[in-house]
Amino acid sequence: MSLDRSDVEKIAHLARLSLEEAQIDAYALELSNILGLVEQLEGAETDNVEPMAHPLHMAQRLRADEVTEVDRRDVHQAIAPSVESGLYLVPRVIE
Repeated sequence: MSLDRSDVEKIAHLARLSLEEAQIDAYALELSNILGLVEQLEGAETDNVEPMAHPLHMAQRLRADEVTEVDRRDVHQAIAPSVESGLYLVPRVIE
C-alpha cells in the first residue's frame, strides 16, 4: 500500500501532529514501508501455530503462600476513631 501526501496530511491532522512541508514526503515513504511490512505479515501461514502467552518457554516462579508478617490489626485499630468487631466504621456518605 502506498500513501501519498494527502494521506499523510490527513493522518497528521487526525493525530494532531504538525509536520513541515519538507517532512511529508519522507513520512509518506516510511508509513508506506510500515504498511508493506504489515501486508507481508498478514500473508504468513498461522493456521497451525499455537498461541503463546510469552515468546520464551518459561514458567513463573511462585513463592509459597505463607504468612510472613504478624497480625497488627489491634495496634492499627487502636488509633482509629471508630471500630466495631474488627472493622473500621466510617461516616455514611450516601443516603
